[in-house]
Amino acid sequence: MKDKDIAVGLDIGTTKIVAMVGRNNEYGKMEILGIGKSKSLGVHRGVVNNITQTIQSIQQAVQEAEANSGMDITEVVVGIAGQHIRSLQHSDYITRANSDEVISEKDIDMLCNQVHKLVMLPGEEIIHVLPQEYKVDGQAEITEPIGMYGGRLEANFHVVVGQISSIRNIGRCVKSAGLDLSGVTLEPLASANAVLSQEEKEAGVALIDIGGGTTDLAIFKDGIIRHTAVIPFGGNVITEDIKEGCSIIEKQAELLKVKFGSAWPGENKDNEIVSIPGLRGREPKEITLKNLSKIIHFRVVEIIEQVFLEIKNYGHEEQKKKLIAGIVITGGGAQLKHLKQLVEYITGMDTRIGYPNEHLAGDSDPETTSPMYATAVGLVLNSLEKNQKRAEEVLIEEEEEVPTREQALTEEPLGAPQQEVNQELTEDEQEEEIEQEQTKKPKRHRKNIFEKWFDDFKDFLDNAE
Repeated sequence: MKDKDIAVGLDIGTTKIVAMVGRNNEYGKMEILGIGKSKSLGVHRGVVNNITQTIQSIQQAVQEAEANSGMDITEVVVGIAGQHIRSLQHSDYITRANSDEVISEKDIDMLCNQVHKLVMLPGEEIIHVLPQEYKVDGQAEITEPIGMYGGRLEANFHVVVGQISSIRNIGRCVKSAGLDLSGVTLEPLASANAVLSQEEKEAGVALIDIGGGTTDLAIFKDGIIRHTAVIPFGGNVITEDIKEGCSIIEKQAELLKVKFGSAWPGENKDNEIVSIPGLRGREPKEITLKNLSKIIHFRVVEIIEQVFLEIKNYGHEEQKKKLIAGIVITGGGAQLKHLKQLVEYITGMDTRIGYPNEHLAGDSDPETTSPMYATAVGLVLNSLEKNQKRAEEVLIEEEEEVPTREQALTEEPLGAPQQEVNQELTEDEQEEEIEQEQTKKPKRHRKNIFEKWFDDFKDFLDNAE
């Protein structure tokens, strides 16, 4: 599969591994060509703890996606999550040598590189360095400083940190499954791309992705990501509670949660009972739905309160940081009955369930627009966007290879020196030439910190024995 219009997202979760093949249709919407799903063995709370089992699960999901799409999958974009991911806010600045020159990409690169050198805890590495806003000579709230004059360039950064060993283990599993890694994306960012609209990101919104092993949080305001967090609880903890509370096996607990589970105990009457077959000829067990929803309710309240604490830590109660669009819940856990009402009751914020149909073609299969596929859809979307940008940059570079007027003049067979040719141009023409050159430069492809980190990561995987 070498078609740049097609991308494959691989969501390595705690309960399931999803491989999704997608492409952009003629209307600019994403069309899902095939999907493969396998039970995730060897992953605990988003972290690989059994390499062999994880490789087998990846291969199984990819083979199913190949069968459904009729395509040969060779490269994938993978999501990173897990309890080892944390984020921090950091401010940094550089003093420019020449304030008479305009700020260029080189200055921003220098500032980002400086942040990248922050000393982390042993075994941790910076994954994402996301600039929030810039300050130039004390002038605040600048979103794009390129082209401005100034001596001191400052910025606030959202820095995402993870354990390098956990990330390398995921990379090793993907490579051992016979696949190339075309990109790595933070899972909360991927889910956000799939279920949030640009208006929500501008107004201020908190995305809660309730997965099997972890609950991911991403907060957006003014179109910029402001806060990310990973809470080490998810749907599996609820299943575990049902298993312990009702003295049944895990498979039955999961079925009970999905079919009869509710986050609001008041909804069930005392006489509503479900009967569960006993093991090996034992008597069947009878469980009241009221008790079941009480068990679920207590655990869900704990998860929501942890998330709400993170939203408060961001500063949601401040007027400037208010999240006008409220909360969007997605992920497999979002399918729990009456969860929306419970979240609204605890947080007092407007809430909706996030379905990944924001960017999907209208004729998509209803199953693929389920919240449980939000991360996989987001990974494919991110990959398609990157492919499109690369294609545009190649076109721009090809166009720039066409000789400019200045080059044509210098290449005239008269053998005139460069200095004389410049003298023939009027001052206005010279200024115009300089402006054209400056406007061209930002179009050239500039690798950001994350892309450089990813290239180093790929080299590490290629050189590893």
